[in-house]
Amino acid sequence: MKVVSYNVNGIRAALGKGFLDWLNTVNPDVVCLQEIKAQEHQLELSLFEEAGYGHNYWFSARKKGYSGVAILSKKQPDHVEVGTGIEYMDYEGRNLRADYGDISVMSMYLPSGTNLDRLEFKLQYMADFQRYADELRKERPNLIVLGDYNICHEAIDIHDPVRNKNVSGFLPVEREWIGNFIKSGFIDSFRHFNKEPDNYTWWSYRANARNNNKGWRLDYGMVSESLEDRLQRSVILSEAKHSDHCPILVELEA
Repeated sequence: MKVVSYNVNGIRAALGKGFLDWLNTVNPDVVCLQEIKAQEHQLELSLFEEAGYGHNYWFSARKKGYSGVAILSKKQPDHVEVGTGIEYMDYEGRNLRADYGDISVMSMYLPSGTNLDRLEFKLQYMADFQRYADELRKERPNLIVLGDYNICHEAIDIHDPVRNKNVSGFLPVEREWIGNFIKSGFIDSFRHFNKEPDNYTWWSYRANARNNNKGWRLDYGMVSESLEDRLQRSVILSEAKHSDHCPILVELEA
C-alpha cells in the first residue's frame, strides 16, 4: 500500500503545474491532499477519475479559497469519515479519513499560528485533536495520520533552529505537543528510516530558499506503532514542485 501526502497550496494551481502527470509517474494507491483551496463543484472530477482515482473525496472549508483536505483513492474505501465532529475544526475542513480493511488513512491539515489569535486556535486544535486521536484508536488502532502538521519537531527538522526558536512552527509548546503525539503511540515514519539532516518539505518563496534548501520539515506520515512491522518505506519526494511544499510517501504492507 503506497500512500502519498501533499499540501498542494491550491489544487487548481497544482493541476496547472502538471500535478496529474507527476501523480501518474509516482502511482500511489492513496493520495492525501491538504490546502486544496477549492470547493468540489469547482473541480473537474473526471480528471482524477481518468488518472485512476475513481474514488475521490473532498472536504472543503466553508470559507472559499481556504484550507480544505481531500483523499484520492484507486480502491473504494470501506468507510469515509468526513471531519472529526468538532465544529470549529470541521468549519475549516481539516480532517478526512478513509478506512481500508484494518488500516485507516487520515489526511490532516493542522492550522498555522501566524498571529496570536491563530496561535491560540492552533494550540486548541492540537489539544483537541490529541484527545480525538486517542479515542479513535480504540476503535481503529491501525491509524496513519498524514499531512501538514505546521510544526518542526527537532532542530534537525529546520534549517536555522536558533533564529527560528520564537517563530510559530518551532515554538517549544508546539514541539512538545508533536513529541507527545508521537509518544502517545505513533511513529514518525520518515525518521524511522532516515536520521539525516537537511531533509525538508516546505520552503519559503522568499530569498531563493528552495534552491538553497533553507527549509522546514512540516509534513509527516505518523503511523500507529501497531503498524511498525508493516512499514516498508517513508521518503520525501522533493523533486515535485507544484507547491511551496513537497509530497511525502509512506509504503507499508496492506
